[in-house]
Amino acid sequence: MYPLPTARKHCQNQQPTITDSDRTSSNTAKSGSRPHIRPISLNNLVMSIADNLKNVRLRIQKAAKNAGRGETDIHLLAVSKTRSPDEIRALHELGQKAFGENYVQEALDKLPALADCSIEWHFIGPLQSNKSRAVATHFDWVHSVDRLRLAERLSQQRPANLGPLNICIQINIDNEESKSGIALSELESLAQQIAALPQLRLRGIMAIPDPDQEASSLAQSFANLKSAFDQLKSLHPEVDTLSMGMSDDMECAIAEGSTQVRIGTALFGPRPPKP
Repeated sequence: MYPLPTARKHCQNQQPTITDSDRTSSNTAKSGSRPHIRPISLNNLVMSIADNLKNVRLRIQKAAKNAGRGETDIHLLAVSKTRSPDEIRALHELGQKAFGENYVQEALDKLPALADCSIEWHFIGPLQSNKSRAVATHFDWVHSVDRLRLAERLSQQRPANLGPLNICIQINIDNEESKSGIALSELESLAQQIAALPQLRLRGIMAIPDPDQEASSLAQSFANLKSAFDQLKSLHPEVDTLSMGMSDDMECAIAEGSTQVRIGTALFGPRPPKP
């Protein structure tokens, strides 16, 4: 069992800066249809995304400083679901390397247009077993592993020439029925099984706390995840990734120990309405 820590006070009263439709991204639902990808004018695209990236980096820098941490301790994962190849390319050309996608087919549709970019692709959405081969072949990371059978398929299907697939185990930290993920009590066992698979590399854990809870409860959820992460790292020293925090709660997540924030709206702007 993992002991429950106390959340930091300076996180509890923190208000989100930006409203983020990412709350329904990064695996908040167990299934869903492919979203509409809006056409986009290239006019001022790079300038707009550059301003957004600067602001996000400043927020990370400030949050890290307030928490007594180094800015380089926190990695930025750009959530690019529903975003066009032009938008992704614009952000990549500004130095962003890691991008997260939620839908397998949508991601596969984008890859040819971005083949010349050195992008590190993260799959962060719910993954059905019948689509695991495509993810094992085309992605560098999977953040949403929550069962041994899926992990085994990814290991079996990972091409040997690509090297091990980086894996984060998804935790359903607030026991929400609408979200995938395991309970904290299951983490040690699943982690041990995944670590033994030859074509996978266990990197850490990912979670999305309940967005509707009070700030103090949100901070406590993040603190509980950090405690579980530390215990997991003591058993598996190769573990280095605590993926938690999005556009409207990244400061709180960083205060509680996040090493990777998944940011979409704050980088690309509001998501287009569904047709």
